[in-house]
Amino acid sequence: MSDQTRRQASIDRNTKETRISGTVDLDGTGAYDVATGIGFLDHMLEQLSRHSLIDLTLRAAGDLHIDFHHTTEDTGYVVGEAVAKALGERRGITRYGHAVIPMDETLTRVTIDVSNRPYLVWKVAFTRPKLGEMDTELFKEWFQAFALSAGVTLHIENLYGENNHHIVESCFKGLARALREAVTIDPRRAGEVPSTKGTLSGSLS
Repeated sequence: MSDQTRRQASIDRNTKETRISGTVDLDGTGAYDVATGIGFLDHMLEQLSRHSLIDLTLRAAGDLHIDFHHTTEDTGYVVGEAVAKALGERRGITRYGHAVIPMDETLTRVTIDVSNRPYLVWKVAFTRPKLGEMDTELFKEWFQAFALSAGVTLHIENLYGENNHHIVESCFKGLARALREAVTIDPRRAGEVPSTKGTLSGSLS
């Protein structure tokens, strides 16, 4: 795909709590350069990039001396907003994506509709309050922020599993594979918006 037709976007988000810049290329190869100051979050975002084939560059500086909440949530907003901007009018996309991801004893199902109607269904439970230094409750915050700013309906369900690391990693890998499918250009729909309404504007389409 030529540089003129590549779906790329950059976003800067600056608040009193965080300063974040991110760039995505939906037609990339899964190359990543991520530094948020939170090691486990970096690892998850690298998995997202690698398995979606979306190139991702992300730099974040946040109030980590307080906790990881603001940085985690705001990176979700930035990545999601960059994806939405790169999609533009969402013409020609497959729109729907689905993945079932096994990781040893864990199985997670992720389904996405790139509909411009943000919604998250999160059926994931953890048995530990932290993974390393990161609160496990923050993962829902990341996916909620991503769904809202990307304009996607996102259903994530951990069907079973015991290892908390495997559970959360399967969620990110599931999003990656479902998103990869959904944003792929369908050659039979090239230039068309995948909706009977002719637009993905946020109304029922």
